[in-house]
Amino acid sequence: MTTPNTVPAAQALAGTGVTSSFAIHPNLTAAGLYAHALRRGEGRLSADGAFMAVTGVHTGRSVADKFVAEDPEVSKEIWWGKVNQKLDPAKFAAFTADARKWLGERKELFTQDLYAGADPEHRIKVRLVTTNAWHALFARNMFIRPPVGELEGFAPDFTILHAPEMEAKPEHGGRPNSTTLIGLSFAQKTICIAGTSYAGEIKKSIFTVMNWLLPARGVLPMHCSANVGKNGDTALFFGLSGTGKTTLSSDPERALIGDDEHGWSPKGVFNFEGGCYAKVIKLSQEAEPQIWDASHRFGAVLENVVADERGNLDLDNGSLTENTRACYPIEFIPNTVPGGQAGLPKNVVMLTADAFGVLPPIARLTPAQAMYHFMSGYTAKVAGTEKGLGKEPQATFSTCFGAPFLPRHPEVYGKMLADLIAQHGAQVWLVNTGWTGGAYGTGQRMSIKHTRALLRAALDGSLAQAEFATDPFFGLAVPQNVPGVPAEVLNPRDSWADKAAYDKQAKHLVSLFEKNFESFAGAVSDEVKAAALKSAA
Repeated sequence: MTTPNTVPAAQALAGTGVTSSFAIHPNLTAAGLYAHALRRGEGRLSADGAFMAVTGVHTGRSVADKFVAEDPEVSKEIWWGKVNQKLDPAKFAAFTADARKWLGERKELFTQDLYAGADPEHRIKVRLVTTNAWHALFARNMFIRPPVGELEGFAPDFTILHAPEMEAKPEHGGRPNSTTLIGLSFAQKTICIAGTSYAGEIKKSIFTVMNWLLPARGVLPMHCSANVGKNGDTALFFGLSGTGKTTLSSDPERALIGDDEHGWSPKGVFNFEGGCYAKVIKLSQEAEPQIWDASHRFGAVLENVVADERGNLDLDNGSLTENTRACYPIEFIPNTVPGGQAGLPKNVVMLTADAFGVLPPIARLTPAQAMYHFMSGYTAKVAGTEKGLGKEPQATFSTCFGAPFLPRHPEVYGKMLADLIAQHGAQVWLVNTGWTGGAYGTGQRMSIKHTRALLRAALDGSLAQAEFATDPFFGLAVPQNVPGVPAEVLNPRDSWADKAAYDKQAKHLVSLFEKNFESFAGAVSDEVKAAALKSAA
C-alpha cells in the first residue's frame, strides 16, 4: 500500500542502477523528512522551525572538482576547458558503479521524484537518491513537486546519485589528491556527487543539464530571476551571486516567477525550479521582508547559518562561511506566479555589484551593448565574500552571467539572447548595485531604495522618457533626472570627492573589460565589437 505523495520502494530506485535491501524512504513530505533528519542527527531546528544544516569543509560549490564525461556522441558540442573538465567515460563508469554500490550498502536511503522546468513541453523528470533526509528536503524545496497522481510510473530522464559521505578515489578520474568529485554524463543521463555535503551541487548540476538540453529545442536557458507586473509585463534579472538577483526580483509590487533559473521559449518565460536558494548573510528584515519571512519558518532549509543555543538566528554571523543560504519552496513568497510561467520579456536587467564604484546605478543599453555586457558578465568581489581576497576589489567576468554552468560554447547562448531581444524588442538595462561615492572601503553601498526606485521607473516605462547623457568612460546612456534619486548618484563621478581618483579607477575598469573581451572577441559581430569598451589611446 502506498501513502500520499509516495511510491513503492522497488520503484523508488528504478532507473538509478542502485539496489538495496535496506530501508528506502521515497517522496516523503517536509514533515516526514524533518522527523528522519532529526532522528538521524543531521541538524537542528531554528527557533522559528527552519531546519539548520552544516555542510562541513565544503560551504560552496567545488568548482575544480566538476567533470563532464567525454562521451563520443556529445563531445564535439561541449565547451571543454576549466568549466567543463574532461572525464574519461570508462572512469565515469567506474565512479558511478562504486557510488551505486556504496549507496546500496547504506542502512537507509531517501529518494525524491521531481520536475525541472515549469513548462510541460520543456521539463525533465529527475530522480534523486541520497543518504540524508535534509538533502532530500533541499531537493524537494528546490525543484518542482509533481502532483501525487503523476508519481505513479514516474520514469526519470536524469538521475542524481548523491553520496556526500563517499570519498572519490584516484581511479575515478577527478583531481589528484581530492576526495570530492561531481561527475556528469549527458549521454548516460546521470549525475554523481561524492565527497561534498554542500546542497547547491544538486541544484546547479540540474541547471547544467537544462543548459545542455534546451538550446537544441530553441529555448534559451538563463541564469536569471524573473517577475511580472500587474499589466503582465515580464522582466528578467541577470546577475552573479551577491548582485541582488534574488532580492530585486522579490518585489511586493510584482509577482515572482522565480529567483535564479529560467527558460525563454517562443511562448514566454518559465521557471526551472519550484523553490528559492537565497543568500542570507546580513539579511535585513526591513529591506528584504519576503526572504526574511521565508527563512524563518517550518519547511525552510538553512545552510551554515549560525544560531544560539535556543535557535535564534544570527544572520550577521559569517563564521562558518559568508555563503550562508536559505532554501524554501517558492510559495513561501506571498506574491508568486502560479505555475511558474509568464509572457515574453519586456525588460531585461543585467545586474553588477561594481566594487570599484564607477559604474552608474542604471544605464540603458543598445542591442550591441546588451550582447557585449551579457558576454562579459561583470561583477566585482570584495574581501568578506570569499576566502583569500585582499582589500582591493577583484573584477570577475562570468560569460552569460553563468559560465560555471554552461556546457555549450558561450556564443550559443549569446546569439540566442541577441536574436530574442531583436525579435521581441525587449529593452535592456545595466544596473549597478555596488558602490557609489568611492570604491569598496571608501564609498558606500548603493541604497537598495534608490535601486528599487530606478528599477520601477525602468519597468513601468517612465524612465524611457527621461533625459539621457552618454557616460564618457563606458559609453552608457545614463538618465539625468529620476524622482527620488539624487543627481550625484545617477552620475557616479559627481559622488566622488576626488574626481581624478574616479577617472583613474574608471580607466582601470575599462582596461579590465578590454582584456576580458579578448576571450570572446572572435565570436561576436562587428556591431558588438564596436560597442566594446576600449582604453583611450
